[in-house]
Amino acid sequence: MHDDTSTDKRERILEAVLAVLARDGISGVTMRAVAREAEVALGLATYYFEDKDGLVAAALERIADSDAALVEPTPGAEPGEALRVALHRIADPDFLSVPYLALRLQLWSLAGVDERYAAINQAAQRRYLTGLVALLAAARPDLSPGEVERRANDILIVQNGVWLTSALVPDPDTVARSVARTEAIAFDDGPDSAATRSA
Repeated sequence: MHDDTSTDKRERILEAVLAVLARDGISGVTMRAVAREAEVALGLATYYFEDKDGLVAAALERIADSDAALVEPTPGAEPGEALRVALHRIADPDFLSVPYLALRLQLWSLAGVDERYAAINQAAQRRYLTGLVALLAAARPDLSPGEVERRANDILIVQNGVWLTSALVPDPDTVARSVARTEAIAFDDGPDSAATRSA
């Protein structure tokens, strides 16, 4: 068990990994670069993380935790409102900042070429979808479990599109329309809703 000081140092190192990865890509992530970014001794970085793979895996897991927090229920909110709040969280400026979007693209790329990182990414996606399905099922008890899962998957695709396109061409109006589309997928029941989900 770490005391507060060692926990703070480990957090600083993790934040430094994220910063270096977003700025310099995977090739820029070295123990020395991370220690310099965190303003800690090289030996301290190697104390917490054995090697570069451990640093990058920790970064992936940090993003997974961040994603899971997006679909945590809002305390005291009724189920429909809790789902709406969660759907709007992806438009938070922290998630649409250039460094965060660059980091997300780096991690998606790594997951495509490395089995270890792919496994972390897949577990993160399952965790996120589990949270989203729970919110959607609570807000829409009239839907079958299969329909809830289909809608959650459709919402995830739209949300990933928001992050990807925002990294290339930031446009607040497009983000707002995309968030509205996720709400339509979640809450609408007419023929337009079915078309939206299959689009």
